[in-house]
Amino acid sequence: MKNTVLFIQFILLVAFTSCTNGQSKGVKTSLTPVEFSKQLSETPDAQLIDVRTPGEVAGGFIDHAVNIDYNGSDFEGQISKLDKAKPVFVYCLSGGRSGSAASDMRSMGFKEVFELEGGIMQWNNANLPLVTTNSKPKDAGMTSQQFNDLLNTDKIVLIDYYAEWCAPCKKMKPYLDEISTEMKDQVIVIRIDVDKNPLIAKEQKIQGIPLLQVYKNKEKTWSNVGLIDKAEVVKQLK
Repeated sequence: MKNTVLFIQFILLVAFTSCTNGQSKGVKTSLTPVEFSKQLSETPDAQLIDVRTPGEVAGGFIDHAVNIDYNGSDFEGQISKLDKAKPVFVYCLSGGRSGSAASDMRSMGFKEVFELEGGIMQWNNANLPLVTTNSKPKDAGMTSQQFNDLLNTDKIVLIDYYAEWCAPCKKMKPYLDEISTEMKDQVIVIRIDVDKNPLIAKEQKIQGIPLLQVYKNKEKTWSNVGLIDKAEVVKQLK
């Protein structure tokens, strides 16, 4: 009987500890843009953190966000200055860095951490507002007409959507350059930086990078999100 009582006490202690050391079970922590925006507006003591690079932030950010670069030299030091008892809302471009940042913050003892699902890419797709640091309109980069002009060719078009901070994008670039040289008579390789071309990223509904797309006779015939090897790409160009 005594052992049974001790066992029950142990279970209750574990349950209590798990609830107090982390976010409550059943609470949705990855929010769609609309959910993220709504919950953020309904949380008066929210701490909104943009973990992108300063260069990315300059192109547009969610109002009242504080920039703490996840890949910066003092990310943990700056994060530790936040109030762990108050809710934190975190986002990046596509969700990768914010997911890692959220995990780090929970490990550091933050009680409530919410992530923007799909990052700024999905925020833009939902037509939600961004602000800039000055009154000058944000440069949207390539226009729709310019994009369509790129497809106006008899050759196969391979488009690589990338960003300078994206590690898989950097890993794929060398073989994309090889394809551009080795198959120049049949294939045109076009690289589009999503940070510098937000209009195209929005129109193409890009949700993650690296993203490869193949067009034949102006029709999209194939696409792939994420790291992929050269041989698989070449197969789609035959």
